[in-house]
Amino acid sequence: MEKSLSNIKLFEEQQVRYVWDEEAEKWWWSIIDVVGILTEQPDYDKVRNYWKWLKTKLKEEGSQLVSNTNQLKLMAPDGKMRLTDVADTEQILRLIQSVPSKKAEPFKMWLAKVGSERIDETVDPELSIERAIQNYRKLGYSENWINQRIKAIEVRKALTDEWDKSGVNRNNEYAALTDLMSKTWSGMTTREYKKHKGLKKENLRDNMTNTELVLNMLAEVAATDISIARQPNGFNESAEVAKEGAKAAKVARQQIEKSTGKSAVSKLNAKNMGQRRLK
Repeated sequence: MEKSLSNIKLFEEQQVRYVWDEEAEKWWWSIIDVVGILTEQPDYDKVRNYWKWLKTKLKEEGSQLVSNTNQLKLMAPDGKMRLTDVADTEQILRLIQSVPSKKAEPFKMWLAKVGSERIDETVDPELSIERAIQNYRKLGYSENWINQRIKAIEVRKALTDEWDKSGVNRNNEYAALTDLMSKTWSGMTTREYKKHKGLKKENLRDNMTNTELVLNMLAEVAATDISIARQPNGFNESAEVAKEGAKAAKVARQQIEKSTGKSAVSKLNAKNMGQRRLK
């Protein structure tokens, strides 16, 4: 699962990772992210240590909260999908009671608002796109960049739909195909690309320039079109299609670099390229 605004909610411009459980129709929230907000602690490691201490304390008190929490794979600060402690909304409300915080009431109101928005988006799916746009605006991105990013989300969805039809596994195989495409057109895997930009847990696409977004979209559009034409079956055939699609973006990148005399794969990220205000 890619870490983007499609699986991140913003509370006062702070990111909260989540998974929406379609079958159970409920949210699973990253406990670490919630605890970080409640304690107003920006250091990930300190928040993680606090949560370890709090879990022990709650167990000693006989609380059922810890035993009833779940673990799901979410994007970790190192860019890898790792098992992360998550809790549903009811459990998060109980957790809030255990962490003295002036953010407790605002966060509870935010959870209620998110629940209401989900109902609205079920009735009108276009609302989810509108909210993504508003989130990017709040973070200070330019209108031109936002338009490209929203289009990139649409393009990515079309490609993953093709992968689903081909029987590609959503977890490791999705990540492997994404890495293959990135390596083919940019010369770097996703992890290498993020390191190139000085990123840790941030989403790569949210830190791409317009040129990088367009090249990445070209790779995915080409792969989608080829997949529709060839109807690949399984991971190996889909990998061939993905690589061929990414080659189209590689050719475009090389032409741009030849014409401009500079790399189309930038070290700039959202903060230092001025597309987003500093926090």
